[in-house]
Amino acid sequence: MTTDPTIDEAERHKAKMAKRKAVQDAEVASKSIEKGVLLVHTGPGKGKSTAAFGLALRALGHGWRVGVVQFIKGAWTTGERDALRMFGDQVSWHTMGEGFTWETQDKARDIAAAERAWAKAKQLMADPTIRLLVLDELNIALRYDYLPLDDVIETLRNRRADLHVVVTGRNAKPELIALADGVTEMAAVKHHFAAGIKAQEGIEF
Repeated sequence: MTTDPTIDEAERHKAKMAKRKAVQDAEVASKSIEKGVLLVHTGPGKGKSTAAFGLALRALGHGWRVGVVQFIKGAWTTGERDALRMFGDQVSWHTMGEGFTWETQDKARDIAAAERAWAKAKQLMADPTIRLLVLDELNIALRYDYLPLDDVIETLRNRRADLHVVVTGRNAKPELIALADGVTEMAAVKHHFAAGIKAQEGIEF
């Protein structure tokens, strides 16, 4: 009698996946802590803010209120801002920056804008109806010393227990990385901008 190799392969696969499921289920069952997490999206690759706004969309789908504070980006129109504003009062969106430092060319003005943004961020952290707060490009404000790092770290450390915070931007400070519950570094493997493809609506903004 000839054994059908496809049946043997199917059985081996089924047994392998059963073992994998047992390991996975045990791993999931071992996690019992529920708390607001601090996530950091950093690195030179594209997608840091994009990932944060994807998370915001997920939170909105669960009926959460979401806050967004943009520390560097200016008031130009972006697809994510217009899309999330369709959720009305469920989103509290604040674009506080005046553009990148090479555009403003005025450090005092940049510091003042960052300070206003940080004050707004603190206000949203104190709002018990906000479940997720996106601090877009806060890392850049910290990199250029627009804000006191100690104050940012202590404020994030002492935020209320159920608040989730996502911080984006290149060059995250080591102190912030140490404090965070999760850190993702976007690697710059390849970027279309280097090939002469301009920033385009729907892709970059």
